[in-house]
Amino acid sequence: MSSEVEEMSANSIKLLAGNSHPELAEAISRRLGIQLSKVGVYQYSNKETSVTIGESIRDEDVYIIQTGTGQQEINDFLMELLIMIHACKVASVRRVTAVIPNFPYARQDKKDKSRAPITAKLVANLLQTAGCDHVITMDLHASQIQGFFRIPVDNLYAEPSILNYIKTKTDLKNAILVSPDAGGAKRVAALADKLDLYFALIHKERQKANEVSRMVLVGDVKGKSCLLIDDMADTCGTLVKATSTLMDHGAKEVIAIVSHGIFSGDAREKLKNSRLSRIVSTNTVPVDLDSDIYDQIDISPTLAEAIRRLHNGESVSYLFANAPV
Repeated sequence: MSSEVEEMSANSIKLLAGNSHPELAEAISRRLGIQLSKVGVYQYSNKETSVTIGESIRDEDVYIIQTGTGQQEINDFLMELLIMIHACKVASVRRVTAVIPNFPYARQDKKDKSRAPITAKLVANLLQTAGCDHVITMDLHASQIQGFFRIPVDNLYAEPSILNYIKTKTDLKNAILVSPDAGGAKRVAALADKLDLYFALIHKERQKANEVSRMVLVGDVKGKSCLLIDDMADTCGTLVKATSTLMDHGAKEVIAIVSHGIFSGDAREKLKNSRLSRIVSTNTVPVDLDSDIYDQIDISPTLAEAIRRLHNGESVSYLFANAPV
């Protein structure tokens, strides 16, 4: 009897990749030493999504890697993920985990005006209805999104990888950390404590969404190398205006470091014409930025280690403060 139980419990990791970020999926695959499973994701001429899994995944531990990009395909990729989860469930997998480095619709996490939807909650419901058993994501725009789920959610942090980058690739002795808004002050203060650096804050006033009308600097940045820290760079209007504010107050240089480099709309043009010395992002979303000021932090080791630890029943909290080498 015991041998039968042991045989039942021996299952393996199966990695499935959607079309949103094949490079990240390949990097995770290499890190784990596991080949990506055969899966075909197609669109019919009428734009319906079709999924075909090309090998047996019965009673396996399946991880689907699909991120939310900032481009117009975000809804297609979300639907693709839901169909892949459902396809796995009807193929009798033991457990299916959605690895979503950049959670789609994360900024729509609260009812901030009349008749506004809480779309992040809707996405959580969709994932659970499709049959998702577990979610791995990174640097959620709002941590309370974890409470929208009735299933476990592991919200990993890019902070350890960002700390390593700051220590090795910036002028740390002459640096000051800067938050581009009040909402990110807690994040930047925590980083400043770990690096033993001062931090400054920019207060921004908005007249409408994605458009900043005025910025006020709190702190002294004269002659300093300013590290502008944010969780997301979308249209980059905030980063560019914040950079100008810092440079006008005598900063030596400004380096922007963000977790999710979405760079949608005319962000590339804004960055090209900005006073930024460098912009750095992780590879949670694919970045097509043909700029000599862009640098990237690879977070595939963190995601791969999270998958390995989750499969083996080990603690994932180690990754909250440590970046795998």
